[in-house]
Amino acid sequence: MNSHRICVIDDEASVRFSLAKALGGGGVQVEGYDTAAAGLAAIRQASPDLVLLDVRLPDMSGLDALSAIRQINPRLMVVVITAHGTTDTAIEATKRGAYDYLLKPFELTTLRSVVAQAIEAGQLARRPLLNASPSAPPTTPTDWIVGRSAAMQEVFKAIGRVAASDVNVLLLGESGAGKELAARAIFQHSARADRPFMAINCAAIPETLLESELFGHERGAFTGAERQRIGRFEQASGGTVFLDEIGDMTPATQAKVLRLLQDQRFERVGGSETIQTDVRIIAATNQNLPELVAAGRFRQDLFYRLNTYTIAMPPLRARRDDLPALVEYFINQHAKEILRDVKGAAPETLAVLSDYSWPGNVRELQGVVKSALVNATSDVITPDCLPDAVRAGDAGGLDRLRDTRFDLTGFVARLLHQHEDDVYRKVLLAVDRILLDEALHAADGNQVEASRLLGISRTTLRAKLQLLAEGGRQAPVASSETEQRVQ
Repeated sequence: MNSHRICVIDDEASVRFSLAKALGGGGVQVEGYDTAAAGLAAIRQASPDLVLLDVRLPDMSGLDALSAIRQINPRLMVVVITAHGTTDTAIEATKRGAYDYLLKPFELTTLRSVVAQAIEAGQLARRPLLNASPSAPPTTPTDWIVGRSAAMQEVFKAIGRVAASDVNVLLLGESGAGKELAARAIFQHSARADRPFMAINCAAIPETLLESELFGHERGAFTGAERQRIGRFEQASGGTVFLDEIGDMTPATQAKVLRLLQDQRFERVGGSETIQTDVRIIAATNQNLPELVAAGRFRQDLFYRLNTYTIAMPPLRARRDDLPALVEYFINQHAKEILRDVKGAAPETLAVLSDYSWPGNVRELQGVVKSALVNATSDVITPDCLPDAVRAGDAGGLDRLRDTRFDLTGFVARLLHQHEDDVYRKVLLAVDRILLDEALHAADGNQVEASRLLGISRTTLRAKLQLLAEGGRQAPVASSETEQRVQ
């Protein structure tokens, strides 16, 4: 980083001093300002190469300051830093044009890496462009997802990038990982936030009724259709439709959804009138859609239409740092409902929860916390309040990720004795589940460090993690921007 000027806007003198000491020198000039007004004035006078911007400032919010910076210079790179990160702050910062988002405290190596990348991106951004996109208009944020881990920060950034646009989004991840919450966050931060949001679980509705549920039907269209029904795509016009478990949709319904995606038109079941609508589609699945396409069970053209932008939701075992915050959130959410005056969970309880593999992900954790609240006899959840399976650390089958007593030889013998198919693949998956979980645990969730410990590339690690998240079915590797270590 030579001959560059960095502007730091933070009301804490110690932070400004630390950043100047860490980043200054070697031709790099670091200037500090304690208010947004002072920083904005300096930027107007002479645009720096990079801005490091705190969220909480004495005269205005950092997000509003970010919007002001984008008005002054849309191509100026801004890295938002804060000790008070929330889901919506991360999404809103990214949506308003922040290059990146870091939570305090952050590692020095991470900070320097992000700063170097942001300055390089700024140099590229200043090259003449044929078309420049205006910054997205702000919306009123609402917290939907709990998480400060590196994995979830990447999810928040992805949501921030795609929310303001109208492109289709495909959410991947295991059951209970929070795909519907991510869909609602995308909707909440979109230009359609004041319009309807409708969620349909394609696996929960019988095949014979799903098409009617989505597109509606005319009177007499089938036995029992005694009156006209308006479908979800028609009801949600102007808004967003979330299609969960899209992989369970029948071929006939897939064909109609494809047409809807192509020209926003459809006919009700049993009708001939063409209905015009305007909906954004967010789809989700825990299945491997490319595998379904290869097997002829899912339309390839529909897959390409849905796969415009993909977000992979990490399983809970890949974001163990979020467990304390999630437990606190669920306690606050359910304590009054269950009539328990519980303030929190004991450290020993959190340790037990951290050692469990959570095959049911965040949804399972929510159920466990509710059960523990029922069993609680004081204002603190103790380990004896937890279900026996959680205290034993037994999630069953291949999900015993942290169990050092895992008997590999016995596992192989059992598979062979039961005449299982694909034994080699299942054994590799069992080993990968344990090995990758332990590596990520040792690296505090940092995938770059876990890759180094394992001696494999980060691309290979991500491919293995996605394979495990998809239940062991081969899946394509989703691309990602530079990995960040967020504390």
